[in-house]
Amino acid sequence: MIYRSKAPLRIGLAGGGTDVSPYSDLYGGAILNATISLYARASIEPLQNGQVIFDCADRRETATYDAVYPLPLDGKLDILKGVINRVQKDYGSLPATGFKLTTFVDAPAGSGLGTSSTLVVAVLGAFAEWLKLPLGEYDMAHLAYSIEREDLNQAGGKQDQYAATFGGVNFMEFYKDDKVIVNPLRIKEINLHELENNLVLFYTSTSRLSSSIISEQQKNVTDKKDTSIEAMHQLKEQAVMMKEALLRGTIDKIGEILNYGFENKKKMAHGITNPQLDEIYDAARKAGASGGKISGAGGGGFMIFYCPKNTRFAVVDALSGFGGDVKRYTFTNHGIQTWSI
Repeated sequence: MIYRSKAPLRIGLAGGGTDVSPYSDLYGGAILNATISLYARASIEPLQNGQVIFDCADRRETATYDAVYPLPLDGKLDILKGVINRVQKDYGSLPATGFKLTTFVDAPAGSGLGTSSTLVVAVLGAFAEWLKLPLGEYDMAHLAYSIEREDLNQAGGKQDQYAATFGGVNFMEFYKDDKVIVNPLRIKEINLHELENNLVLFYTSTSRLSSSIISEQQKNVTDKKDTSIEAMHQLKEQAVMMKEALLRGTIDKIGEILNYGFENKKKMAHGITNPQLDEIYDAARKAGASGGKISGAGGGGFMIFYCPKNTRFAVVDALSGFGGDVKRYTFTNHGIQTWSI
């Protein structure tokens, strides 16, 4: 048997960064995001040779270890080994006969679409399918978060794990003690089609290490830096504004809401933008985009631009001069999916 899973990546539309502790613990966070037709995929094939074999097909990276748990966290594919070690620790059901884990992600690491967290969810899903683990949606998302933030000590927020698990367009609330509430939004299909048509997803052909930006953001909250905290308050309000625009069908307001968030996000920490990204943003605005943002923590990766009327064609043409890539996508209404063959 082969046990498979796929989990969707996400576009963060509003509130980015307010899901990160300690801000979410002290003030409560809110984010609006939507999953798209780009995925993290995982497949598990049980073996009989006593080995654990990793094949990261998108990165052309492989590794082999003896099926003796926990696997060593030696800096090589630790995010995958972290999932395996936690599954063994919590459920104690991994066989000494071994297995092969094959993964593939449709976007590069550090691109701002939640690739690492979505991959963790996908791998957890494949193990849940194989070992029949009793994991509901909230359970799986929280376990993925715990693996990354606690077991592997990786800086970051909470939204990506919940987006990958639940799927669709969600307004998410984050509170202390790891309390998360996922509110699925019932958006009229015509409004979702219009948003999909007008939202350009542009890969800048650069990646970034989000942990350094997030660490500074966390320090700014701990140090009670008023400018950063007030910017996060405004981003939380942006999530409410975005929810209202989507539910009321005032789709062309989304550009100005994105721009409002972008201006505030730059105040959260250094490195969120840079001269190259600012040049791209300005070119898109001049070509007709009414607003946009850098996806994820910032510093590189994907950018999104809202292009009202029929301006997307002029915007795409303007972006072509920066050597990146416009990525086609559709919104999805499902989260993690698993099956076996």
